[in-house]
This record gives sequence, C-alpha cells and structure tokens, in this order.
Amino acid sequence: MTRRRLGVGAALVLGEVVRGDVAVEDGAVVELGLPPAGSDLAVPGLIDLQVNGYAGIEAGSASVGELEEMGRALARDGVLAYQPTLISDDPGEMLAALARLGELARRRGRRGAGAPSAAQAGFERGRGGGAHVLGVHVEGPFLARERAGAHPLGRLIAPDRTLAEAMLAAAPVSMVTLAPELPGGIELVSLLAAAGVVVSLGHSSADAEQARRAVAAGATAVTHLFNAMAPVSARAPGLAAAALDDRRVHVQIIADGVHVAGELVRLAFAAAGERCSLVTDCTRLAGLGAGRDRGGAPLVSDGSAARRPDGTIAGGVFSLLHCVRNLTGWSVGLEEALAAVTARPAAVLGRDDVGVLRPGGPADLVVLDDNLELRSVILEGCPLG
Repeated sequence: MTRRRLGVGAALVLGEVVRGDVAVEDGAVVELGLPPAGSDLAVPGLIDLQVNGYAGIEAGSASVGELEEMGRALARDGVLAYQPTLISDDPGEMLAALARLGELARRRGRRGAGAPSAAQAGFERGRGGGAHVLGVHVEGPFLARERAGAHPLGRLIAPDRTLAEAMLAAAPVSMVTLAPELPGGIELVSLLAAAGVVVSLGHSSADAEQARRAVAAGATAVTHLFNAMAPVSARAPGLAAAALDDRRVHVQIIADGVHVAGELVRLAFAAAGERCSLVTDCTRLAGLGAGRDRGGAPLVSDGSAARRPDGTIAGGVFSLLHCVRNLTGWSVGLEEALAAVTARPAAVLGRDDVGVLRPGGPADLVVLDDNLELRSVILEGCPLG
C-alpha cells in the first residue's frame, strides 16, 4: 500500500491534540507531527459499546449479511469499532442471534490486547469496509421488571447460570448488562467476571449497598447512567451516585440531549470524567430520519428518539458524533469529549488496539472539521468512499 498523508492540521494523540499532519501506510499510522495541512483534526475511529441497530437493521434479528451492511453504515458515520447489542428476548432467539453475531465477529473482529484469543473466538483480520466488532453486548434478560424500559416484560427472567453459560458458548460475549439485586445476581456477576466478561449494571433498582456488593463481585461498568435506574435523592444515592463515587466503575452515558439532561451529563463528567464514556443506545431507526422503520417490534422516530407506540423511549437515533458535539456544547472540553468516544470506551473493555492514534497503531481514523463535522473516514488505511 502506498504511503499517504491525510492532509490534516492536527491529530488527537494519546488524548492530546498535537499539531501536524499524519501519514499512513499498509493499514498503520507511520508518522505524526508532519508539516500541517489545513485545520482538520484526525481522531481515532469512534467506538460505540451499545448498538442495538442502525440504518434500518436490528442486531437481534438481522442476517449476517445485514449485520455487515450495518457495520458499513456505522463506519460511514465514523464509528469504526462497536459492540452489537442484544436486548431481552426468548432464550432460543437470543442464542440464535448470538450465533449470527459470532459469525460477524469472526469476519469483522479486531484482534488486540484484551480480545479473546484466536482459538477462543476465531477472529480474522477485518474485511468488507465495515466497523470492527469488539464483542457482543448482551443487555438482559436478567433485568428488573420495574426498570425494564423498552425491554419486553415477558422476556425478563431471574439470573440463570445455565443460560448465561450457553450465551458465552454461542458467541464472543464481551459485556453483559444485568440487575445485581435480583436473586442470584451477585453470583452471576462473579461467574461472568471470572469468564472475562465485562459486567455492567443497569435496568436495575439496586441501592448503593447492592451496587457496592456487585462491584466487589467483579462488576466494572454501568449501562446508560441515569436511565432505567432509581433516581438520586438526598438519602438514597442508588446505583447512579454509587457508580460516580466509585473509581473502579466506568459509567456510560447517552448524551443525545433526549435521554439525559445536559446538566446531569456535565455533572457526571465533573464527578468522574476520566471514567465517563458515551454510547448511543442506537436503534435500527438511527440514520434514517424521522418516522421511518422496517421490521421487528413497532418503533417510531420523532427525529430525536426511537419510541414504542406507547411513547416509551426505546433507544437513540442520533450518531455518536452528534453526541460529541452536544458534549462540547455543554462545556465539556474537546479532548475530554473525544476521549469519551475513543480511549475511554476502549478502556471499559480493557483494549489497547482501538481508540488510540500512535505510530505503528492501526490506521482506523476519522477526520473532523472545525465544527466536529465528519470530513472523511480512513479504515485500515484506506479512505471510505
């Protein structure tokens, strides 16, 4: 592959904006700090750890071919690594979906530190022009009924070791969201953590003490902070405040301006900025515009969120880059806002092969203009058309 320069004025290098152009060759970054060319900014490919669907495709029901199409749509919008996410469903349907996602992971998985071994997961070098798969996020079915949100109540069950082990056998599961206060919840946290799975607490009515017990058992993250959990009050800090207070816990936030008020997002970053990362919780309606849908359970978009027919918010419709622009508009600094969609989500999974820009590292990059609008995408060293 021919060595080429990106023609940028600066790059986000290990968390800092460094002046100068970037050169790539043979799928890797080979040089930084070259004479700058313009004002654009090169940033590591964005990472989204909660993608339920995108561009008309739902992760839980799509064929492998449709999933690859979804990955290409994500890449076109700057997300170059992600976790396809399954919500609560019939166990048989979830296992079938996991089998399809396992095949996708073998095709689009990014190998690196923290990833399953090749023998365990069968990962190959990415191909096909789509975002890399970091593993599968299973959100449910071990969730609290009173915090179900858009999860079907009839599909929620108590923590079940046998089902959890079957899920792990079906695909490279990298994250599981569960409610730790349910009977058997703490035991399941321990089992999953011992298997190398990131346990994220969510859709939960756990109080602060129950949250602390789950963290002591191995939980290390919280799913969409402030959503589908008890509100913070003066004498009941709950899961949200317990997570912000505990330096062992990564917190993930939907910063689309609909799921969480900007003041609370800003407060979370002030309290735990180095542990805050963004997710979109995007649905198949993301990237389609208002009102459009196809297949699956009924969803309607008003242009700001996906909703069930009863008005319940079912997930996001905005891009991850839109959420970054929201952060900077809420007075979160540029470098911190970009870290929240690059290095920090990588850290949630213990990965060092994504979310960073450094010589010798993968040339999976996005180029942004002064308004943080997407100018171009470089995947494995090649510009996407």
